[in-house]
Amino acid sequence: MTERIVVVGAALLDGDRLLAARRSAPPELAGRWELPGGKVEKGESPEAALVRELREELGVDAETVERVPGEWPLKPPYVLQVWTARLRPGSAAPQPLQDHDALRWLAPDEIWHVDWLDQDVPAVRETLTRTHARPR
Repeated sequence: MTERIVVVGAALLDGDRLLAARRSAPPELAGRWELPGGKVEKGESPEAALVRELREELGVDAETVERVPGEWPLKPPYVLQVWTARLRPGSAAPQPLQDHDALRWLAPDEIWHVDWLDQDVPAVRETLTRTHARPR
């Protein structure tokens, strides 16, 4: 059986705004934007991994809300799964602590104003379908 490593991404929401993080490394990804997150470690649930990654990368206390349907291939053997998430009450504001040099809260009409990593584009599209397209 081929090894499969899950990478979790956070569609971190503040009202109708989505947080985008600009990569600072590796060089081939630097300057492009992504949903923050990282690899699920052995014995860790994807939800726990996402909370841990957001704490490490952004210095926030967050909670997952729901999984965005779908799974997107990254460089083998990695696959991306995305969860919507929100900051817990009292959390610090997100800061680019690891792997990123800038963060932006994007309103629905600004989502495509950043240069998303190719592999994040379908995940962002699906996230928007699940969040911003919902009746209020």
